[in-house]
Amino acid sequence: MQQTTSVTAGTGRGLQGVTCTAPDTEFWFPGASTGADRTDYVHLTNPDDSAAVVDIELYGKDGALETVVGEGITVQPHSTEPVLLSTLTEEKQTDVTVHVVVRSGRIGAAVQALDAGLGGDWLAASADPAGSLVLPGIPKDATAVRLVAFAPGDTDADLKVRLASPSGLITPAGHETLHVKGGMTAAVDLGDITRGEAGSLVLTSTDGSVPVVAAVRVLRGKGDAQESAFIPAARPVGTRATSAGNTAEGTTLSVTAPEGTAEVEVTASAGTEGGTPASQTYTIKSGTTQNIEIPVPDGLKGTYALTVEPRSDTPVYASRTLTATENGVPAFTVQPLPDDRGTVAVPEAEEDLTVLQK
Repeated sequence: MQQTTSVTAGTGRGLQGVTCTAPDTEFWFPGASTGADRTDYVHLTNPDDSAAVVDIELYGKDGALETVVGEGITVQPHSTEPVLLSTLTEEKQTDVTVHVVVRSGRIGAAVQALDAGLGGDWLAASADPAGSLVLPGIPKDATAVRLVAFAPGDTDADLKVRLASPSGLITPAGHETLHVKGGMTAAVDLGDITRGEAGSLVLTSTDGSVPVVAAVRVLRGKGDAQESAFIPAARPVGTRATSAGNTAEGTTLSVTAPEGTAEVEVTASAGTEGGTPASQTYTIKSGTTQNIEIPVPDGLKGTYALTVEPRSDTPVYASRTLTATENGVPAFTVQPLPDDRGTVAVPEAEEDLTVLQK
């Protein structure tokens, strides 16, 4: 499932996209904000038949923010509860990490981050805290990239920052490392780090035992014609990843293999109104990011889906970017592509007619 919304004017104008989230009991959202120009909501969705009870914790540059009504939030069965972050605290901070913890039940969660002048998008949850993270698919024409990281617990983390470019892993000059204090949110502006090429951030804790979460806010455009999107640290593609709602123009598929050369098969489905499926296999060299030339279905009409299936054991990370121009603004949205959980293990079976005699 994929939801893409086009907002033509006002706070958050631009493209806002979000994929279906699997219910869970804990979520991390580095990259949120309680700043004056931001209107950020965390949306809590309860898919089950009984109520869920949720706590929301906020962490800024100096640690935990003092919050009100952030504990014991009840989410009724089969309903969604949007919570405006600025109603939870009086502190105005540009970079905030949101921690959603479920006391009972389970929920799906996502943050809708809206800016008064820079557009907006959905911020999906970061991958679980880990000593190594990949943030795939920064657009090649990004004009500004802001990295936000958080280290749960009391131990500091020193993150080695590298960019997986089309030619390999490089260390951005002046941004070789990011120091993240335990329990505090750290942020750094990386500028136009991609320099016109496809790229993904690879973060590695110098002490691999210190887990972190991270996300980046990406800007495209200049001046009053800027739009923003978010890329959280992603999980690997796994067995297969799927991206719905793609168009013949304005769709970019980015794939990175930070640990070794990988082979992936990309399949484009038939369109919603016609077309023939198409597949192609690609090789992604070790430590690189590639914007793949998508095998668009012949005779395509409407939108289509993409599936990415690794054909090797090397971990692969991917994201899909949708772009459009609306009133002179380069609108866009980016969604990482983790395993779609569309396959299950099926036990082996064989025909045995003797069971009919028992």
